[in-house]
Amino acid sequence: MQVEKRVAALVEEKIADRPELFLVDVKMLPNNKLIIHVDGDEGISIQDCVAISRHVGFHLEEENAIEQAYNLEVSSPGVGEPLKLIRQYNKNVGRTISIKFKEGAKKEGKLLAVTENNLLIEESVKEKGKKAVAIQTDVPFNDILETSVLISFK
Repeated sequence: MQVEKRVAALVEEKIADRPELFLVDVKMLPNNKLIIHVDGDEGISIQDCVAISRHVGFHLEEENAIEQAYNLEVSSPGVGEPLKLIRQYNKNVGRTISIKFKEGAKKEGKLLAVTENNLLIEESVKEKGKKAVAIQTDVPFNDILETSVLISFK
C-alpha cells in the first residue's frame, strides 16, 4: 500500500501542470505488476502515458521503492473497467451505462447528468403490449456497486 501511495504522488506530480488529466487508480498486483490508470477529459495520449511511465519508473528506481523486479504499465482505463470518479461519469454523459446496485439489481440507460451525489439516467421501459417509454431516474451514488459504459456497435 505504501508503494501505491508513493506512485500516486509521483503521477500527481507529473500531471500537476495538465489540469485535463487525472489519476484514476494505482494497483500493485501480487505478481509484481504495477498498474497505473490515468485518464483525461478528452482522453489521454500514448505520449502522456510514456511520460508518466518514465517519471514514475525513474523515481521508483532512484528511491529503490520496490526491492524486487516489477512490470510498470501506464494506460487509460480499458473499456471494461468500471467508472470510479465523478470526472469519469461527466466524461461519459450521453453514453449508455450499466449500473449494478449494492442490493443486486441492474439497470441500463443513457447517462443524462451527474451531480455530486446522483446520476440521472434515461431508461427505456416496455410494458407488455405497449411501446417502450423513456423514463428518467435519479440514481444515488451510495446505491451503486459498479458502473460500466456499454459499447454500441450500431
